[in-house]
Amino acid sequence: MRAGNSAKTVKEIRIDIEKCTGCRACEMACSAFHAKPRYSSVNPARSRIRVVTDEINDEYVPVRAGNHTRTECDGRHFYQLNGKQYGECSFCRAACPSRDFFIEPDSGLPLKCDMCEDEPPLAEPLCVTVCQPGCLTYEERRLEAEINEPEEREAMENGLQSLVNQHGIEAVIDNLKRLSKGQ
Repeated sequence: MRAGNSAKTVKEIRIDIEKCTGCRACEMACSAFHAKPRYSSVNPARSRIRVVTDEINDEYVPVRAGNHTRTECDGRHFYQLNGKQYGECSFCRAACPSRDFFIEPDSGLPLKCDMCEDEPPLAEPLCVTVCQPGCLTYEERRLEAEINEPEEREAMENGLQSLVNQHGIEAVIDNLKRLSKGQ
């Protein structure tokens, strides 16, 4: 078995908190995009991005919804930013039982940023499009990952061997040929 390359597209929304003005246009656009029917209402509680604000000190931090967790974490750390204390939960992306951030208000289901995946696809997530200060930027890049680690090679070989054992080498080769023509 020889080493090979596989490519993966990574989509990211980068956040520059120095540019955020706290306008919350990202929250409004996100909630409108995810409304049923689309763009029929604006409700920031349904947004997959929230702006943590400290208006007195003019500080704003956009936080995108991440994965759901069934239990609350044990993190009880606090951060000091310009004389104000923030709990660890303030900047957490998870939907969890200890707070109502990123929980759909009517159903109680967790929310997660889906980068505004749509058919046809948008050029960039809507929150990035409406961000006038340029705090949010969208980046799409391809990662080339070379399969050369012994563990990865061994896992691939084990998987192929299992397929050969189950279906026979001719069937595996025929399917690989068919798949390679489709790409």
